[in-house]
Amino acid sequence: MRALSFKARRCIDPVAVLTVIPRILALALLLLAALFIGPGASLPAAIAEPAEHGLPQKAVEIARPFGFPITNSMVVSWVVAVGLIIFARVATRDMKGVPAGAQNLLEWLVGGLYDFLERIIGPHLVKRTFWFLATVFIFILSANWLGLVPGAGTIGWGHQTPTGFVVDQPLFRGANADLNLTLAMALVFFACWIIWALQEVGPGGFLKELFAPKGASTGFLKVLMIVVFFAAGCLEIVSILFRPISLSFRLYGNIFAGENMLETMSRLVPGLGWLLPIPFYFMELLVGLVQALVFMLLCAVFTLLVCPHEEIAGVRGKERGIT
Repeated sequence: MRALSFKARRCIDPVAVLTVIPRILALALLLLAALFIGPGASLPAAIAEPAEHGLPQKAVEIARPFGFPITNSMVVSWVVAVGLIIFARVATRDMKGVPAGAQNLLEWLVGGLYDFLERIIGPHLVKRTFWFLATVFIFILSANWLGLVPGAGTIGWGHQTPTGFVVDQPLFRGANADLNLTLAMALVFFACWIIWALQEVGPGGFLKELFAPKGASTGFLKVLMIVVFFAAGCLEIVSILFRPISLSFRLYGNIFAGENMLETMSRLVPGLGWLLPIPFYFMELLVGLVQALVFMLLCAVFTLLVCPHEEIAGVRGKERGIT
């Protein structure tokens, strides 16, 4: 524990933790607020009622206070947000020079993420984007693992069948198994990505990154390169517009498929529903970690592509003869 404490102090000091954590938690609540855009009205093309028993693609509405629909996935996302807030408050309530307990875990997590991202996107960009990247990783990981707790998808309203009781309307559902939440996080990142790009390179630099030819050329070759890079820039715009869709469906699809697999295993052999899913629970623990890491890394790489950090900028400068 003493060695772990020393590493946590080296990675990031308590003051840095205090400045980062409130913004992380604030964005977590912002992501939940984005869910309110239409939690009950999902995308009709992507969400349809299943024809057989299984986890429904659409989150189930469990209450409607004052006409506002509340779904079972929203309940889990609220639980995750409240849990993160309470944990951060407990860990930072009495900061010590030699961390222990919750403070040690929090500093290790924040410091480890900071060092990891700094090696990928550089020290300048990590200062600007760490609050968001750390938020999505911690939030997605917590939501994925909380969705594996026994009771999620198995406690709720249903009916009795000859083979047992079937839950039609579960009280809890994995937060990331709802396309509304994953799409909300992807859209928030897309908005932040545009702001970061404009802050780093400006409108002219942003267009230059998309359409300007790279490398030195003259004559007809230069004209050809302008045409080629302009066409490539148009394709890049299409790719950028599809990034929120790919981010949201990748996370949603993996988590939704995992929950369906666990439910199928629990119903495959009557009487062994408690035993067969156990190996797959361990696999889903790994999948939950990998998907949180993939979402965070894709956001970091997308940002790096349009906002290159100092080392890459220096290499480009040398290639162009700039000292």
